Amino acid sequence: MTLQTNTLYYGDNLGILRDYIPDASVDLVYLDPPFNSNRSYNVLFKEAGGTSSSPAQIEAFEDTWHWGKVAQDTFEQIALHGSDDTARLLKAMVDALGHNDVTAYLAMMAVRLIELRRVLKPTGSIYLHCDPTASHYLKVLMDSIFGARHFVNEIAWKRTTAHSDSRQGSQHFGRTHDVILFYRRSGDATWNAPHEPYSQEYSDTYYKFVDESGRRYWKDNLTAAKPGGDTSYEWKGIKPPKGRYWAYSRANMERMDREGRIVYSRTGVPMYKRYLDEMLGRPVQDIWDDVRGLGGLGSKKEERLGYPTQKPLALLERIISASSDEGDVVLDPFCGCGTAVHAAQKLGRRWIGIDITYLAINLIERRMKDAFPGIAIRVEGVPVDLPSAQDLAARDAYQFQWWALSKVDAVPAGGDRKKGMDRGIDGIIPFVEQG
Repeated sequence: MTLQTNTLYYGDNLGILRDYIPDASVDLVYLDPPFNSNRSYNVLFKEAGGTSSSPAQIEAFEDTWHWGKVAQDTFEQIALHGSDDTARLLKAMVDALGHNDVTAYLAMMAVRLIELRRVLKPTGSIYLHCDPTASHYLKVLMDSIFGARHFVNEIAWKRTTAHSDSRQGSQHFGRTHDVILFYRRSGDATWNAPHEPYSQEYSDTYYKFVDESGRRYWKDNLTAAKPGGDTSYEWKGIKPPKGRYWAYSRANMERMDREGRIVYSRTGVPMYKRYLDEMLGRPVQDIWDDVRGLGGLGSKKEERLGYPTQKPLALLERIISASSDEGDVVLDPFCGCGTAVHAAQKLGRRWIGIDITYLAINLIERRMKDAFPGIAIRVEGVPVDLPSAQDLAARDAYQFQWWALSKVDAVPAGGDRKKGMDRGIDGIIPFVEQG
């Protein structure tokens, strides 16, 4: 099996992972699976030119999972082919919670997480994006699959500012964050520590000194609690305080003094000039409140594609930069509108995207070609001839309809596909009137 990168796969990610993605071939997995939030999402299509929005909406996917034959078959498959720990855990969850939407969702996720662990390299990492209604169940599940010792962070991403629905009778604190569960495949994973700029308040408080060249600096301590070699000497008549040592050897102190990196207090105590312009910034913590979602004030409207679960590009850039290097392979098995693959391409990574709706695949292909003119994208699973088109029509008439519309650059007409409210109109081709 040869790994194909810069490829979009249309189809169920479980089958595609098994058939097309080799063992230990992926450096980073990001997945934002549909939450079990009991609602249907719609894709809002913009008119040609992007200046106005069509009122037509097409259902892209439903994220409600019901316990039925598929869930039961998946549950039995894990019992037969999954690890003993995962099988026992899932059985305990089903026994405790019953055969319902939550356990159907967990079974669906478990079998896919097992495959995602298989395709990760030993140096690989996985980030699972979810919401607090499911994160606790998914964390326990990931502990059993990836190993609790390989859990790294539970990241809280503040996706929106203050949110109040008290007028609708809510009796809870505002729900403003998503959860991102970060695991590594092993203890030797790729890591590029991300930083964010210091706040103005922090800079003004600590980097308040300015040298003759106009550079701001902080007077940092030059002593240490433990000795590290030649560190007990007297420096220009000054010895370290009792129980302390110099942080640098005499040779390094002499070098720093020659370079003008040491400043002295009124009593002659040496201190290190730590320049603001040389600092990387504040290491990013596990609460991310500096990346705005795409729905609120201050969000980047130019990024919006009308896809309801779209995530900001900056969010994926942070994840991909931190846990992969240039040329690495990034996989998104629920790629939706393609933010992860967009960020991967922008950062010089190779990528693979999988989605079960043709609408998403078509949207991503258009997005990538708009963002990266001339890019070569491989698309697998869509019809390429009459027999494959007939096969798609037989399997899913709506997916066939959306595929056919894309071939003539038509915008899907609106309405709930279940109620047939499109009045027989499958799509619309916008024309620009020439004056």
